[in-house]
Amino acid sequence: MIKKLIRKILGTKSKARDTSTPVVLGPDAHGIDPRLLSSNAVRVTSTLQEAGYEAFVVGGAVRDLLLGVKPKDFDIATNATPEQVKRLFRRAFIIGKRFQIVHVMFGQDLLEVTTFRGTTLDNAPKDEHGRVLRDNTFGSQAEDAVRRDFTINAMYYNPANQQVLDYHGGIEDIRAKTLRIIGQPEARYREDPVRMLRVVRFAAKLKFTIEPNTGAPIAVMASLIDNVPAARVFDEMLKLLMSGQALACLQQLRKEGLHHGLLPLLDVVLEQPLGAKFVTLALDSTDARIHAGKTVSPGFLFASLLWHQVLEKWTAYRASGEQTIPALHLAADDVLDSQTEKLALQRKIGSDMRDIWSMQPRFERRTGKSPHKLLEHLRFRAGYDFLLLRCASGEIDAELGEWWTAFYEGDEATREDLIASANQPAGSGGAKRKRAPRRGGRSKGGAEGGNAGGNSGGDGGAE
Repeated sequence: MIKKLIRKILGTKSKARDTSTPVVLGPDAHGIDPRLLSSNAVRVTSTLQEAGYEAFVVGGAVRDLLLGVKPKDFDIATNATPEQVKRLFRRAFIIGKRFQIVHVMFGQDLLEVTTFRGTTLDNAPKDEHGRVLRDNTFGSQAEDAVRRDFTINAMYYNPANQQVLDYHGGIEDIRAKTLRIIGQPEARYREDPVRMLRVVRFAAKLKFTIEPNTGAPIAVMASLIDNVPAARVFDEMLKLLMSGQALACLQQLRKEGLHHGLLPLLDVVLEQPLGAKFVTLALDSTDARIHAGKTVSPGFLFASLLWHQVLEKWTAYRASGEQTIPALHLAADDVLDSQTEKLALQRKIGSDMRDIWSMQPRFERRTGKSPHKLLEHLRFRAGYDFLLLRCASGEIDAELGEWWTAFYEGDEATREDLIASANQPAGSGGAKRKRAPRRGGRSKGGAEGGNAGGNSGGDGGAE
Protein backbone atom coordinates (compact mmCIF):
# COMPACT_ATOMS: atom_id res chain seq x y z
CA MET A 1 0.00 0.00 0.00
CA ILE A 2 2.83 2.39 0.94
CA LYS A 3 4.74 1.51 -2.26
CA LYS A 4 1.67 2.27 -4.35
CA LEU A 5 1.28 5.65 -2.59
CA ILE A 6 4.96 6.53 -3.20
CA ARG A 7 4.65 5.58 -6.89
CA LYS A 8 1.51 7.70 -7.16
CA ILE A 9 3.25 10.75 -5.65
CA LEU A 10 6.62 10.44 -7.36
CA GLY A 11 5.45 8.84 -10.56
CA THR A 12 6.92 5.78 -12.20
CA LYS A 13 9.51 5.68 -14.90
CA SER A 14 7.79 4.73 -18.13
CA LYS A 15 9.04 1.61 -19.82
CA ALA A 16 10.91 2.27 -23.05
CA ARG A 17 8.83 1.43 -26.09
CA ASP A 18 10.00 -1.41 -28.32
CA THR A 19 10.07 0.31 -31.69
CA SER A 20 11.24 -2.77 -33.58
CA THR A 21 7.82 -4.42 -33.35
CA PRO A 22 4.57 -2.61 -34.12
CA VAL A 23 1.37 -2.57 -32.15
CA VAL A 24 -1.17 -4.16 -34.51
CA LEU A 25 -4.69 -2.75 -34.44
CA GLY A 26 -7.66 -4.34 -36.15
CA PRO A 27 -10.75 -2.55 -37.55
CA ASP A 28 -12.57 -2.56 -34.20
CA ALA A 29 -9.58 -0.95 -32.45
CA HIS A 30 -8.76 1.79 -34.97
CA GLY A 31 -12.21 2.49 -36.42
CA ILE A 32 -11.07 3.49 -39.94
CA ASP A 33 -13.92 3.69 -42.44
CA PRO A 34 -12.71 1.84 -45.60
CA ARG A 35 -15.04 4.04 -47.70
CA LEU A 36 -12.67 6.97 -47.07
CA LEU A 37 -9.89 5.23 -48.98
CA SER A 38 -8.99 6.14 -52.54
CA SER A 39 -9.75 3.30 -54.94
CA ASN A 40 -6.45 4.04 -56.67
CA ALA A 41 -4.55 3.71 -53.38
CA VAL A 42 -6.12 0.29 -52.88
CA ARG A 43 -5.23 -0.56 -56.49
CA VAL A 44 -1.56 0.34 -55.97
CA THR A 45 -1.20 -1.59 -52.70
CA SER A 46 -2.97 -4.66 -54.09
CA THR A 47 -0.85 -4.63 -57.29
CA LEU A 48 2.34 -4.51 -55.23
CA GLN A 49 1.12 -7.23 -52.86
CA GLU A 50 0.09 -9.51 -55.73
CA ALA A 51 3.62 -9.12 -57.11
CA GLY A 52 5.00 -10.42 -53.81
CA TYR A 53 5.88 -7.13 -52.13
CA GLU A 54 4.71 -5.49 -48.91
CA ALA A 55 2.63 -2.36 -49.46
CA PHE A 56 0.81 0.00 -47.08
CA VAL A 57 -0.97 3.32 -47.06
CA VAL A 58 1.28 5.46 -44.87
CA GLY A 59 1.82 8.83 -43.22
CA GLY A 60 -0.66 11.67 -43.24
CA ALA A 61 -3.30 9.60 -45.03
CA VAL A 62 -3.40 7.11 -42.13
CA ARG A 63 -3.49 9.99 -39.65
CA ASP A 64 -6.46 11.57 -41.43
CA LEU A 65 -8.26 8.23 -41.74
CA LEU A 66 -7.89 7.73 -37.98
CA LEU A 67 -9.34 11.22 -37.44
CA GLY A 68 -12.30 10.36 -39.67
CA VAL A 69 -11.21 12.74 -42.43
CA LYS A 70 -10.99 11.77 -46.10
CA PRO A 71 -7.32 12.33 -47.06
CA LYS A 72 -6.49 14.61 -49.98
CA ASP A 73 -3.38 12.60 -50.86
CA PHE A 74 -2.49 8.96 -50.43
CA ASP A 75 1.15 7.91 -50.03
CA ILE A 76 2.21 4.29 -50.32
CA ALA A 77 5.21 2.64 -48.62
CA THR A 78 6.66 -0.64 -49.87
CA ASN A 79 9.73 -2.86 -49.71
CA ALA A 80 9.91 -2.81 -53.52
CA THR A 81 12.68 -0.65 -54.97
CA PRO A 82 11.78 2.31 -57.19
CA GLU A 83 12.75 0.32 -60.31
CA GLN A 84 10.59 -2.62 -59.22
CA VAL A 85 7.62 -0.31 -58.59
CA LYS A 86 8.05 1.39 -61.95
CA ARG A 87 7.85 -1.92 -63.81
CA LEU A 88 4.42 -2.70 -62.34
CA PHE A 89 2.58 0.40 -63.53
CA ARG A 90 2.07 1.82 -67.00
CA ARG A 91 2.39 5.46 -65.92
CA ALA A 92 5.09 5.52 -63.25
CA PHE A 93 8.00 7.93 -62.98
CA ILE A 94 11.03 7.88 -60.68
CA ILE A 95 11.79 11.35 -59.32
CA GLY A 96 13.90 12.97 -56.61
CA LYS A 97 17.56 13.40 -55.81
CA ARG A 98 17.56 13.60 -52.02
CA PHE A 99 15.47 10.44 -51.85
CA GLN A 100 14.08 8.63 -54.88
CA ILE A 101 10.33 8.09 -55.03
CA VAL A 102 7.90 6.90 -57.69
CA HIS A 103 4.91 8.88 -58.94
CA VAL A 104 2.14 6.56 -60.14
CA MET A 105 -0.50 8.27 -62.26
CA PHE A 106 -4.14 7.28 -62.82
CA GLY A 107 -5.59 10.02 -65.00
CA GLN A 108 -5.08 13.19 -62.97
CA ASP A 109 -4.73 11.25 -59.71
CA LEU A 110 -1.10 11.07 -58.51
CA LEU A 111 0.05 8.64 -55.84
CA GLU A 112 3.50 8.77 -54.29
CA VAL A 113 5.18 5.41 -53.69
CA THR A 114 8.30 5.29 -51.49
CA THR A 115 10.58 2.40 -50.66
CA PHE A 116 11.10 1.73 -46.93
CA ARG A 117 14.04 3.90 -45.85
CA GLY A 118 16.96 2.66 -43.79
CA THR A 119 18.34 4.36 -40.70
CA THR A 120 22.01 4.52 -41.71
CA LEU A 121 22.73 8.24 -42.10
CA ASP A 122 26.42 8.27 -41.14
CA ASN A 123 27.62 8.03 -44.74
CA ALA A 124 24.88 10.18 -46.25
CA PRO A 125 26.14 13.47 -47.79
CA LYS A 126 25.44 16.42 -45.47
CA ASP A 127 26.06 20.15 -45.50
CA GLU A 128 28.15 21.90 -42.85
CA HIS A 129 25.07 22.28 -40.63
CA GLY A 130 24.19 18.58 -40.65
CA ARG A 131 21.35 18.75 -43.19
CA VAL A 132 21.09 15.52 -45.19
CA LEU A 133 21.58 16.25 -48.90
CA ARG A 134 21.03 12.79 -50.40
CA ASP A 135 19.86 9.55 -48.84
CA ASN A 136 18.79 6.57 -50.93
CA THR A 137 19.45 3.94 -48.27
CA PHE A 138 16.61 1.41 -48.16
CA GLY A 139 15.66 -0.65 -45.13
CA SER A 140 12.92 -2.45 -43.21
CA GLN A 141 9.51 -1.14 -42.25
CA ALA A 142 10.65 -0.65 -38.65
CA GLU A 143 13.61 1.43 -39.86
CA ASP A 144 11.29 3.38 -42.14
CA ALA A 145 9.07 4.21 -39.17
CA VAL A 146 12.07 5.57 -37.24
CA ARG A 147 12.89 7.85 -40.16
CA ARG A 148 9.43 9.45 -40.26
CA ASP A 149 9.07 12.83 -38.60
CA PHE A 150 6.18 12.59 -36.10
CA THR A 151 4.56 9.69 -34.29
CA ILE A 152 1.17 10.50 -35.80
CA ASN A 153 2.68 10.18 -39.29
CA ALA A 154 4.49 6.87 -38.67
CA MET A 155 1.63 4.40 -38.97
CA TYR A 156 0.94 1.92 -41.77
CA TYR A 157 -2.48 0.77 -42.98
CA ASN A 158 -2.99 -2.38 -45.02
CA PRO A 159 -6.28 -2.14 -46.98
CA ALA A 160 -6.22 -5.90 -47.63
CA ASN A 161 -6.67 -6.91 -43.96
CA GLN A 162 -7.63 -3.47 -42.57
CA GLN A 163 -4.84 -3.54 -39.98
CA VAL A 164 -2.91 -0.52 -38.68
CA LEU A 165 0.73 -1.02 -37.66
CA ASP A 166 1.90 1.52 -35.05
CA TYR A 167 5.58 1.57 -34.08
CA HIS A 168 5.85 4.77 -32.03
CA GLY A 169 2.60 5.32 -30.17
CA GLY A 170 0.96 7.39 -32.87
CA ILE A 171 -2.53 6.18 -31.93
CA GLU A 172 -2.00 7.34 -28.35
CA ASP A 173 -0.76 10.76 -29.48
CA ILE A 174 -3.70 11.19 -31.87
CA ARG A 175 -6.11 10.45 -29.05
CA ALA A 176 -4.21 12.85 -26.76
CA LYS A 177 -4.01 15.50 -29.56
CA THR A 178 -0.25 15.69 -29.12
CA LEU A 179 2.38 16.38 -31.77
CA ARG A 180 5.60 14.52 -30.93
CA ILE A 181 8.74 14.15 -33.04
CA ILE A 182 10.36 10.72 -33.34
CA GLY A 183 13.87 10.55 -31.94
CA GLN A 184 16.06 13.34 -30.60
CA PRO A 185 14.48 16.67 -31.66
CA GLU A 186 17.71 18.64 -32.21
CA ALA A 187 19.16 15.91 -34.42
CA ARG A 188 15.96 15.53 -36.43
CA TYR A 189 15.69 19.30 -37.06
CA ARG A 190 19.33 19.43 -38.08
CA GLU A 191 18.80 16.60 -40.59
CA ASP A 192 15.92 18.52 -42.17
CA PRO A 193 15.10 22.03 -40.84
CA VAL A 194 11.81 22.05 -42.79
CA ARG A 195 10.49 19.77 -40.05
CA MET A 196 10.22 22.89 -37.85
CA LEU A 197 7.74 24.38 -40.33
CA ARG A 198 5.87 21.09 -40.42
CA VAL A 199 5.54 21.17 -36.63
CA VAL A 200 3.80 24.52 -36.92
CA ARG A 201 1.54 23.42 -39.79
CA PHE A 202 0.35 20.22 -38.15
CA ALA A 203 -0.15 21.81 -34.74
CA ALA A 204 -2.27 24.61 -36.20
CA LYS A 205 -4.14 22.49 -38.75
CA LEU A 206 -4.99 19.65 -36.36
CA LYS A 207 -5.30 21.86 -33.26
CA PHE A 208 -2.78 19.60 -31.50
CA THR A 209 -0.46 20.61 -28.66
CA ILE A 210 3.27 20.49 -29.42
CA GLU A 211 4.96 18.13 -26.97
CA PRO A 212 7.43 20.21 -24.85
CA ASN A 213 10.62 18.41 -25.93
CA THR A 214 9.51 18.67 -29.57
CA GLY A 215 8.94 22.42 -29.36
CA ALA A 216 11.82 23.48 -27.10
CA PRO A 217 14.69 23.59 -29.67
CA ILE A 218 12.78 25.39 -32.43
CA ALA A 219 13.45 28.98 -31.40
CA VAL A 220 17.19 28.27 -31.08
CA MET A 221 17.46 26.31 -34.34
CA ALA A 222 15.14 28.45 -36.49
CA SER A 223 18.05 30.00 -38.40
CA LEU A 224 18.84 26.59 -39.96
CA ILE A 225 15.91 27.14 -42.32
CA ASP A 226 18.08 29.72 -44.11
CA ASN A 227 20.21 26.79 -45.37
CA VAL A 228 17.26 25.00 -47.00
CA PRO A 229 16.74 25.50 -50.77
CA ALA A 230 14.23 28.31 -51.32
CA ALA A 231 12.00 26.08 -53.47
CA ARG A 232 11.48 23.62 -50.59
CA VAL A 233 10.68 26.46 -48.17
CA PHE A 234 8.17 27.88 -50.64
CA ASP A 235 6.44 24.50 -51.06
CA GLU A 236 6.13 24.16 -47.28
CA MET A 237 4.89 27.74 -46.88
CA LEU A 238 2.25 27.12 -49.56
CA LYS A 239 1.07 23.98 -47.73
CA LEU A 240 0.99 25.96 -44.51
CA LEU A 241 -1.05 28.82 -46.00
CA MET A 242 -3.44 26.40 -47.73
CA SER A 243 -3.92 24.15 -44.73
CA GLY A 244 -7.35 25.61 -43.94
CA GLN A 245 -5.86 27.19 -40.81
CA ALA A 246 -3.66 29.84 -42.44
CA LEU A 247 -4.00 32.55 -39.81
CA ALA A 248 -3.43 30.07 -36.99
CA CYS A 249 -0.32 28.84 -38.81
CA LEU A 250 1.11 32.36 -39.16
CA GLN A 251 0.41 33.06 -35.52
CA GLN A 252 2.15 29.80 -34.57
CA LEU A 253 5.11 30.75 -36.80
CA ARG A 254 5.50 34.00 -34.88
CA LYS A 255 5.10 32.23 -31.56
CA GLU A 256 7.87 29.76 -32.42
CA GLY A 257 10.11 32.50 -33.92
CA LEU A 258 10.07 30.94 -37.39
CA HIS A 259 8.63 33.80 -39.45
CA HIS A 260 11.82 35.86 -39.74
CA GLY A 261 13.12 35.71 -43.29
CA LEU A 262 10.04 33.89 -44.57
CA LEU A 263 7.67 36.85 -44.77
CA PRO A 264 9.72 39.93 -43.87
CA LEU A 265 7.92 42.73 -42.01
CA LEU A 266 5.00 40.40 -41.19
CA ASP A 267 5.35 41.45 -37.57
CA VAL A 268 5.06 45.10 -38.56
CA VAL A 269 2.00 44.44 -40.72
CA LEU A 270 0.20 42.45 -38.04
CA GLU A 271 0.90 45.13 -35.44
CA GLN A 272 -0.73 47.86 -37.56
CA PRO A 273 -4.55 47.95 -37.24
CA LEU A 274 -5.24 48.24 -40.99
CA GLY A 275 -2.56 45.72 -41.91
CA ALA A 276 -3.73 43.19 -39.34
CA LYS A 277 -7.35 43.52 -40.44
CA PHE A 278 -6.44 43.19 -44.12
CA VAL A 279 -4.30 40.06 -43.62
CA THR A 280 -6.90 38.54 -41.30
CA LEU A 281 -9.70 39.08 -43.81
CA ALA A 282 -7.59 37.60 -46.63
CA LEU A 283 -6.60 34.51 -44.66
CA ASP A 284 -10.11 33.97 -43.27
CA SER A 285 -11.43 34.08 -46.83
CA THR A 286 -8.77 31.60 -47.96
CA ASP A 287 -9.64 29.22 -45.11
CA ALA A 288 -13.36 29.49 -45.90
CA ARG A 289 -12.77 28.63 -49.57
CA ILE A 290 -10.62 25.62 -48.66
CA HIS A 291 -13.20 24.32 -46.18
CA ALA A 292 -15.86 24.74 -48.88
CA GLY A 293 -13.77 22.66 -51.29
CA LYS A 294 -13.04 25.61 -53.59
CA THR A 295 -9.74 26.38 -55.29
CA VAL A 296 -7.43 29.12 -54.09
CA SER A 297 -5.02 31.20 -56.15
CA PRO A 298 -1.51 31.28 -54.63
CA GLY A 299 -0.97 34.57 -56.48
CA PHE A 300 -3.93 36.18 -54.71
CA LEU A 301 -2.83 34.80 -51.37
CA PHE A 302 0.74 36.11 -51.57
CA ALA A 303 -0.47 39.39 -53.09
CA SER A 304 -2.59 39.85 -49.97
CA LEU A 305 0.17 38.93 -47.52
CA LEU A 306 2.69 41.30 -49.12
CA TRP A 307 0.35 44.14 -50.02
CA HIS A 308 1.22 46.38 -47.10
CA GLN A 309 4.90 46.15 -47.96
CA VAL A 310 4.00 47.27 -51.48
CA LEU A 311 1.74 49.98 -50.08
CA GLU A 312 4.49 51.34 -47.84
CA LYS A 313 7.00 51.49 -50.69
CA TRP A 314 4.39 52.87 -53.10
CA THR A 315 3.68 55.73 -50.71
CA ALA A 316 7.39 56.44 -50.33
CA TYR A 317 7.99 56.53 -54.10
CA ARG A 318 5.08 58.91 -54.64
CA ALA A 319 6.33 61.13 -51.83
CA SER A 320 9.69 61.30 -53.63
CA GLY A 321 8.01 62.63 -56.76
CA GLU A 322 7.20 59.53 -58.81
CA GLN A 323 3.87 59.39 -60.63
CA THR A 324 1.24 56.99 -59.29
CA ILE A 325 1.57 54.12 -61.78
CA PRO A 326 5.38 54.11 -62.12
CA ALA A 327 5.64 54.36 -58.33
CA LEU A 328 3.45 51.26 -57.92
CA HIS A 329 5.53 49.30 -60.43
CA LEU A 330 8.74 50.25 -58.61
CA ALA A 331 7.24 49.22 -55.27
CA ALA A 332 6.08 45.89 -56.72
CA ASP A 333 9.54 45.27 -58.19
CA ASP A 334 11.19 45.90 -54.82
CA VAL A 335 8.92 43.51 -52.94
CA LEU A 336 8.94 40.76 -55.57
CA ASP A 337 12.73 40.90 -55.93
CA SER A 338 13.11 40.49 -52.18
CA GLN A 339 10.56 37.68 -51.88
CA THR A 340 11.67 35.77 -54.98
CA GLU A 341 15.10 35.43 -53.43
CA LYS A 342 13.74 34.20 -50.11
CA LEU A 343 10.70 32.17 -51.17
CA ALA A 344 11.47 31.15 -54.76
CA LEU A 345 8.15 32.55 -55.96
CA GLN A 346 7.31 30.96 -59.27
CA ARG A 347 7.15 33.29 -62.27
CA LYS A 348 3.43 32.62 -62.79
CA ILE A 349 2.62 33.47 -59.18
CA GLY A 350 4.72 36.64 -59.31
CA SER A 351 2.97 37.67 -62.54
CA ASP A 352 -0.46 37.16 -60.96
CA MET A 353 0.57 39.21 -57.93
CA ARG A 354 1.79 42.05 -60.14
CA ASP A 355 -1.48 42.02 -62.14
CA ILE A 356 -3.57 42.23 -58.97
CA TRP A 357 -1.54 45.10 -57.55
CA SER A 358 -1.32 47.06 -60.80
CA MET A 359 -5.11 46.98 -61.23
CA GLN A 360 -5.75 48.81 -57.98
CA PRO A 361 -5.16 52.41 -59.27
CA ARG A 362 -7.26 51.59 -62.34
CA PHE A 363 -10.31 51.03 -60.12
CA GLU A 364 -10.15 54.76 -59.36
CA ARG A 365 -10.84 55.56 -63.03
CA ARG A 366 -14.60 55.44 -63.50
CA THR A 367 -14.92 57.57 -66.61
CA GLY A 368 -15.19 56.91 -70.33
CA LYS A 369 -14.23 53.43 -71.50
CA SER A 370 -11.85 52.72 -68.61
CA PRO A 371 -14.31 50.67 -66.49
CA HIS A 372 -15.31 48.53 -69.49
CA LYS A 373 -11.67 47.87 -70.42
CA LEU A 374 -10.81 46.91 -66.85
CA LEU A 375 -13.79 44.55 -66.72
CA GLU A 376 -12.32 42.66 -69.68
CA HIS A 377 -8.97 42.12 -67.93
CA LEU A 378 -8.17 38.42 -67.62
CA ARG A 379 -7.50 38.81 -63.91
CA PHE A 380 -10.32 41.27 -63.22
CA ARG A 381 -12.09 39.06 -60.69
CA ALA A 382 -8.95 38.63 -58.58
CA GLY A 383 -8.25 42.38 -58.69
CA TYR A 384 -11.87 43.17 -57.86
CA ASP A 385 -11.92 40.82 -54.87
CA PHE A 386 -8.65 42.39 -53.75
CA LEU A 387 -10.31 45.83 -53.97
CA LEU A 388 -13.14 44.59 -51.74
CA LEU A 389 -10.58 43.44 -49.18
CA ARG A 390 -9.07 46.92 -49.16
CA CYS A 391 -12.53 48.41 -48.62
CA ALA A 392 -13.48 45.93 -45.89
CA SER A 393 -10.25 46.60 -43.99
CA GLY A 394 -10.86 50.37 -44.02
CA GLU A 395 -7.86 51.14 -46.24
CA ILE A 396 -10.04 52.90 -48.84
CA ASP A 397 -13.61 54.24 -48.98
CA ALA A 398 -16.23 51.48 -49.17
CA GLU A 399 -18.12 53.54 -51.78
CA LEU A 400 -15.56 52.55 -54.43
CA GLY A 401 -16.17 48.85 -53.82
CA GLU A 402 -19.93 49.37 -53.86
CA TRP A 403 -19.70 51.20 -57.20
CA TRP A 404 -17.68 48.40 -58.76
CA THR A 405 -20.00 45.73 -57.37
CA ALA A 406 -22.93 47.51 -58.99
CA PHE A 407 -20.99 47.93 -62.24
CA TYR A 408 -19.83 44.30 -62.25
CA GLU A 409 -23.33 42.93 -61.68
CA GLY A 410 -25.26 45.46 -63.73
CA ASP A 411 -26.53 45.32 -67.31
CA GLU A 412 -25.29 47.74 -69.99
CA ALA A 413 -27.87 50.44 -69.18
CA THR A 414 -27.04 50.32 -65.48
CA ARG A 415 -23.34 50.54 -66.23
CA GLU A 416 -23.80 53.63 -68.39
CA ASP A 417 -25.82 55.27 -65.58
CA LEU A 418 -23.06 54.44 -63.10
CA ILE A 419 -20.39 55.97 -65.33
CA ALA A 420 -22.53 59.07 -65.85
CA SER A 421 -23.06 59.48 -62.11
CA ALA A 422 -19.35 59.06 -61.45
CA ASN A 423 -18.61 61.87 -63.93
CA GLN A 424 -20.86 64.36 -62.16
CA PRO A 425 -19.13 66.88 -59.89
CA ALA A 426 -19.80 66.50 -56.20
CA GLY A 427 -22.93 68.40 -55.15
CA SER A 428 -24.08 68.98 -58.74
CA GLY A 429 -27.58 67.90 -57.90
CA GLY A 430 -27.71 65.44 -60.78
CA ALA A 431 -29.74 62.31 -60.81
CA LYS A 432 -28.96 59.93 -58.01
CA ARG A 433 -26.88 56.92 -59.06
CA LYS A 434 -28.89 53.77 -59.53
CA ARG A 435 -27.80 50.63 -57.72
CA ALA A 436 -27.94 47.49 -59.78
CA PRO A 437 -29.87 44.58 -58.28
CA ARG A 438 -27.67 41.81 -56.92
CA ARG A 439 -27.81 38.63 -58.87
CA GLY A 440 -25.69 35.55 -59.21
CA GLY A 441 -23.89 34.25 -62.22
CA ARG A 442 -21.15 35.63 -64.33
CA SER A 443 -20.89 39.22 -65.43
CA LYS A 444 -21.52 39.99 -69.08
CA GLY A 445 -18.26 41.90 -69.11
CA GLY A 446 -16.16 38.78 -69.63
CA ALA A 447 -14.56 38.87 -66.17
CA GLU A 448 -12.88 35.83 -64.73
CA GLY A 449 -15.20 33.58 -62.79
CA GLY A 450 -15.28 33.57 -59.02
CA ASN A 451 -17.79 33.75 -56.19
CA ALA A 452 -21.14 34.91 -57.46
CA GLY A 453 -21.87 38.54 -56.69
CA GLY A 454 -18.20 39.34 -56.15
CA ASN A 455 -18.75 39.58 -52.40
CA SER A 456 -16.27 36.91 -51.35
CA GLY A 457 -13.84 39.46 -50.02
CA GLY A 458 -11.14 36.99 -50.93
CA ASP A 459 -9.82 34.54 -53.44
CA GLY A 460 -12.33 34.93 -56.24
CA GLY A 461 -9.40 34.94 -58.61
CA ALA A 462 -8.83 31.28 -57.96
CA GLU A 463 -7.64 29.12 -60.80
